[in-house]
Amino acid sequence: MRTYPIEKTRNIGIIAHIDAGKTTVTERVLFYTGISHKIGEVHDGQAIMDWMAQEKERGITITSAATTCHWLDCRINIIDTPGHIDFTAEVQRSLRVLDGVVVVFDGTAGVEAQSETVWRQADLYKVPRICFLNKMDKVGADFAKSLESIHKKLFQKAVPLQIPIGEGDKFEGVIDLLEEKALYFEGDFGEKVIKKEIPQELKEKAKQVRQKLVEEIAAEDEVLLEKFLAEKEISVDELRKVLRKATIEYKLAPVLCGSALRNKGVQPLLDAICYYFPSPKDLPAIRGTNPKTGQEIFRKAEDTEPFSALVFKTASDPYVGSLSYFRVYSGSLKKGSYVFNPVTSEKERIGRILRMHANSRKEIEEVFTGDIAATVGLKKTLTGHTLCDEKEPILLEKIVFPEPVISIRITPETKADQEKLAQALKKLSEEDPTFKQKQDLETGETIISGMGELHLEILCDRMKREFKVAAKVGRPQVAYKETISKEAEAEGKYIRQSGGRGQYGHVWLRVKPKKRGEGYEFRDAIKGGVIPQEFIPAIKKGVREAMDKGVLAGFPMVDLEVTLYDGSFHEVDSSEVAFKIAAIEALKSAAKKANLVLLEPIMRIEVVVPEEFFGDIIGDLNRRRGVIEETKDRANLKVIDGKVPLGEMFGYATSLRSLTQGRGTFTMEFSHYDRVPDNIAQEIIEGKRK
Repeated sequence: MRTYPIEKTRNIGIIAHIDAGKTTVTERVLFYTGISHKIGEVHDGQAIMDWMAQEKERGITITSAATTCHWLDCRINIIDTPGHIDFTAEVQRSLRVLDGVVVVFDGTAGVEAQSETVWRQADLYKVPRICFLNKMDKVGADFAKSLESIHKKLFQKAVPLQIPIGEGDKFEGVIDLLEEKALYFEGDFGEKVIKKEIPQELKEKAKQVRQKLVEEIAAEDEVLLEKFLAEKEISVDELRKVLRKATIEYKLAPVLCGSALRNKGVQPLLDAICYYFPSPKDLPAIRGTNPKTGQEIFRKAEDTEPFSALVFKTASDPYVGSLSYFRVYSGSLKKGSYVFNPVTSEKERIGRILRMHANSRKEIEEVFTGDIAATVGLKKTLTGHTLCDEKEPILLEKIVFPEPVISIRITPETKADQEKLAQALKKLSEEDPTFKQKQDLETGETIISGMGELHLEILCDRMKREFKVAAKVGRPQVAYKETISKEAEAEGKYIRQSGGRGQYGHVWLRVKPKKRGEGYEFRDAIKGGVIPQEFIPAIKKGVREAMDKGVLAGFPMVDLEVTLYDGSFHEVDSSEVAFKIAAIEALKSAAKKANLVLLEPIMRIEVVVPEEFFGDIIGDLNRRRGVIEETKDRANLKVIDGKVPLGEMFGYATSLRSLTQGRGTFTMEFSHYDRVPDNIAQEIIEGKRK
């Protein structure tokens, strides 16, 4: 039996730039909702949601952690996500299954580089948002400036529901604009919310901001707009109702403020989550396809509908083995029952259902529509797979992950470590879709790829600790790519005659460049059966193989269209192998004629430094082939935004520390691939550039 009405369920996430205070906000939420009885601090390595050894040591979130709490009369399922861009997959997969996100901003910095990234990721899945301007107690906190940066860079319709009482060390509480009350947070941990009259000096300002807020909300509803224009009284309940609808439709985004570390402003944020975020029922029916017919089908968020769920994360747990986190979109699921995976066409038994609280778990008998839970021991189910009722199958939209940009070689120290390494790599790549591994065919070494230096460092650390693998790790290498810059065509022939049956394959291929990021496309333009249909898959395979190995310097080829337009075959001697080899030769020849170029990953970078080091940092970035796009002031610091090739950024953290006496910080994320200048490309091809 369902213990909680679906209308009272909220599935929310907390996302932000690194160090904006996401985990601190989550820890306060757990404390005020009675889930934890003492507040865990990130800087002490005591945060409940940062449970991995690597998270405690570094004071950052690496893996998204799920938990459930209750506030007002709602059940809130929360996912706390990492802020570091190297762990972008954790944010991506969490957003796919959430119904609302709280975006936390540093009140002294406003919108930072990764605030934009996570906001755009939320745009991708059209997730409703509430903004929380944190750290209002910090020196340099500026509510108006931070709000303006949200309007300018992210969303024009972000509306403040609160203004702070004082800023920096004078921050005392917040003014609730809808109820027109000042809120103070008293007691040892700010657990008592005291409502008072608005301080005299802020009354006029609060009145002006409220008037604008009411106007913004009223504009979203005809009845309210009429009342507003007629200057009639509009009740708080009416405003909340319309604001809720506008938030769910992503027409408005409420803005609140506070200081999670000083225990101020978190309870009103919890109220806002219950008031303005949707329940699973408030959202449109989930869309999927019938795996048998390919027809589009929909499932309403109701327990009576056939069961459907999406596995959004798999993790290996030292105590229970493989954990699969899933979100239920329709129907219900009892433990001990069987589900169908339409991706693998396999049935899986659900032995146990767990409600997660960071890394601890509680067994439950049944889950219902809108629930987020985990199960143990699914054999063939990976991240992004659908679980559904076998009689009523549905395939839900998969989660798309970015491609890795950095690689390192890893070599096991002993024969025994070789097996352990293979197992560890298999488990870690199942867990993390942005972590890839492949074998270097020439040297036999294993190459692992990820989203950044920190990402690979954490994975190697986990291999050592969790999987007890002793391995040597090489230097990081950039994931270069190759592409063509003009159209060309070439012939590929493979003819062998050696007594008895020979080999015969003959193809003509045309290659054509595509726009950056458009990927690879194969076109079959064979007419009149000059090459029989059964050999086409072998030709495709040959083309793919040649592209993966690269032609210019052994890097994979991207962004090109390959057309098979002519060729010939032999009644007796033609075989799949012959056509595959012919296709490899043809692609190599055509690519060489099509003016091959190297591409490198370009990173978006934001550097924050004290003013006196500004000139040195600009000079250093120019030396690294950086392009400065914008410089701005933030309190008494300088912020530099630009783009720099990844190949020039190894060891930048050390360099920045020495140039700024340890006072500079930077964040970096992948932007796009671009052409490598010819002189540097030559060095890379000749293997001189390390």
